[in-house]
Amino acid sequence: MDTTVPAPNAPRVLPRAEWVKTLPQTIVASCVLLLDHEDRILLLRYAGGQPGAGLWGLPGGMLDQGEDPVGAAHRELHEETGLAVDEDLRFLGYDHRADVKGTGPVIDFYFHGGRLPAGLSVRRSPEHDHHGLFALDDLGSLPLATPLPTLTALLSAARSGTVVCLREGLAL
Repeated sequence: MDTTVPAPNAPRVLPRAEWVKTLPQTIVASCVLLLDHEDRILLLRYAGGQPGAGLWGLPGGMLDQGEDPVGAAHRELHEETGLAVDEDLRFLGYDHRADVKGTGPVIDFYFHGGRLPAGLSVRRSPEHDHHGLFALDDLGSLPLATPLPTLTALLSAARSGTVVCLREGLAL
């Protein structure tokens, strides 16, 4: 015989669908680190009229509905540069940023797309007005969308074959 007596002020348990709506919303993005034979990083500059206009960053962007981070990385790389990476993208790490431009938290997944063959041409999307290959030492005065400490950590992870976990662009 069950002698359990319900507590008079017990919190109500929400049905799953309602409970899920109470969870924090997080934007998820994927970015690709591509290097040339001199370990220079491919960066794109956002065109005028774009969020981040004038800033340089890695190819990448937000996931589409139902898309996984690797698929988004391949898609964004192709959309923004015209490049397709046939080999598997290697996971380099992630960065959790608590609030990006008032939109709330963002988790960026980073992947290494390998080395660019010499003479390979980049076909930019209208979202970008310039691209270039940059050594870390050349980035100090460049306005960056992807912070220099993040790029430094990602380049180190790519060179060493490790994974990096970042918070606000800095290693944990």
